[in-house]
Amino acid sequence: MTTPSSPHAQRAANRRGVLAMSAGMASFVANDSMVKVVSESLPSMQLIFLRGLFATLLLFVVVQAVGATRQFARLGNRRVLLRAALDAVASVVYLTSLFHLPIGEATAINMATPLFITLFAVLAFKEQVGAGRWLAIATGFTGVLLVVQPSAAAFNAWSLLCLGGTLLHAGRDLTTRYIDKAIPSILITLSSALAVTALAGIGTLVQGWQPVHPRQLAMLAGASVFLSCGYYLLTVAMRGGEMSLIAPFRYAGLLFALLLGYLVWGDVPDALAWIGIALLVAAGLYVLHGERGRGRGRPELEPIAD
Repeated sequence: MTTPSSPHAQRAANRRGVLAMSAGMASFVANDSMVKVVSESLPSMQLIFLRGLFATLLLFVVVQAVGATRQFARLGNRRVLLRAALDAVASVVYLTSLFHLPIGEATAINMATPLFITLFAVLAFKEQVGAGRWLAIATGFTGVLLVVQPSAAAFNAWSLLCLGGTLLHAGRDLTTRYIDKAIPSILITLSSALAVTALAGIGTLVQGWQPVHPRQLAMLAGASVFLSCGYYLLTVAMRGGEMSLIAPFRYAGLLFALLLGYLVWGDVPDALAWIGIALLVAAGLYVLHGERGRGRGRPELEPIAD
């Protein structure tokens, strides 16, 4: 793995990472919303498999369009394969738990990913994460809990499975940083789509198959576009910049979900949720302000090391 060679390059990588992470989370939210509608009438594994087929076909077209087909052999890179395997298992584990948990509990658990990523960044990449950035991450996670308001009574074995999926997602993002930068991000994205589709295909053998209507196919095709964009943007986000700075912008996904919930379903946050939203926004602004401070050559808002 390589890192930016200058402070200016590091700041540019951080900006790209933040933008890619935020846009990627918006894409995942749009995908989840469309899948949620289809999940009411199709088995989960069949749904994931069909969506994966659409995503894989779309990504094949993009790979060919950008001239990356000559590097297909790099799909066999062991780190690319490891990342794809982690992504496939994480996706199936998380979605399986989601079908047995209230959306609030699952969302809250999954939003712990930035905490795990930051911990991994410190342990694996020796990133120097100051008290201010840890505080921002914790503040954002507190905001998530206030928005989704999970109940302790609902925490059970499915919650532990969901936590396992969250850890696997964090491990996938850590693995992304170890992949040779010469391997195009679009190929890494394709590897994830292939792995998830293959694993879901195996699942359909156990779960069974139902007739599919044109409207369901259209919804899954649309979801696959957003899923592919999310996969690609997440890969871009995690291949450059500081993981501990970029990871908290996963919380942006919850803000997009709230906005979509209001526009589509008319859901209005309660008082506690508004406080949580304020904490999420404050945490993001704090991290960005600290990054701009470094860009102007001023001391960071947080110490270099704890």
